[in-house]
Amino acid sequence: MWGFALHRWKWFGLLTIASAILALNTLTGTLKPMAEVVWLDIAGEGGAALLVLIWLALMLNSRPAGRVTNLLALGLSGIFVAYWQDVMDEVIQLPATIVWDHWLESGAMPVGMLLLTLGLYHWHKEQQAICDQLRKREKLFREHRDFDRLTPLTRAGYLREHLALASRCAAPPVLLMMELPDFDAHRRHLGERDSQRLLQEVAELLLLNLRRNDLLCRYAGHRFAALLTDIDARQALDLARELEQAVAAFAFKSAQGGTHYSRLVTAITEAGADTPEAWLERANRDLDEVRRRRATNVAA
Repeated sequence: MWGFALHRWKWFGLLTIASAILALNTLTGTLKPMAEVVWLDIAGEGGAALLVLIWLALMLNSRPAGRVTNLLALGLSGIFVAYWQDVMDEVIQLPATIVWDHWLESGAMPVGMLLLTLGLYHWHKEQQAICDQLRKREKLFREHRDFDRLTPLTRAGYLREHLALASRCAAPPVLLMMELPDFDAHRRHLGERDSQRLLQEVAELLLLNLRRNDLLCRYAGHRFAALLTDIDARQALDLARELEQAVAAFAFKSAQGGTHYSRLVTAITEAGADTPEAWLERANRDLDEVRRRRATNVAA
């Protein structure tokens, strides 16, 4: 609601023009006898002028100042002026030598229609730009709903959508599953707040060490998944080792001032002919197998 104050000069200008037309007709003409007045024409033309004023009020009350608003206001004002002079002609008889009233009726209407059409065209372009912005915001909101609440990563649902798309690529993508096998022990020792902060900082560390086009998600709990494209198995394995080394070298500082180190277990699973869900199941089984194997080696 932009209100009267913002557009008061437009209303003042239109009122001045309408008053000037009334004064000119009154000063140069004479009132028609009642018998010559066609009340149906007055009702039709006066009603049309009133409706144009209502349109103008609704438009100005809902729009800010600007070029589009000015064009719409000028166009509607021109149409109103033409109808207003028509009403004057129905009640006031002007001398035959006066022709400005015909110019006012015949000129104001097409000029007003032209300005209104131009304003509607720019209004249409304006609405298209607004719709584009709304679509972008909707897309951003839809994607943000897939973001994890704890870490700066997307969730598993977002990963599943991209798995279906990535499986159609010419070069087969690779799914890198990762897990912090000691996280439960860290949580018991650090407490809930510090253990959540540990997850956040590990997630940021993984993001920093992945490539720009890799998609990293928090799959579940302390398990992460990265979708790697344009990469072969050897390169993916090298990247996984780099991530393991980065996490192993990361010194986490607890709120009590202690330093804690974590381990990262990784598993590489290449895309196959199966569905995204089956691909995820294979990747999880591969990671579980690597974790068990490493736990056995540590115990030995």
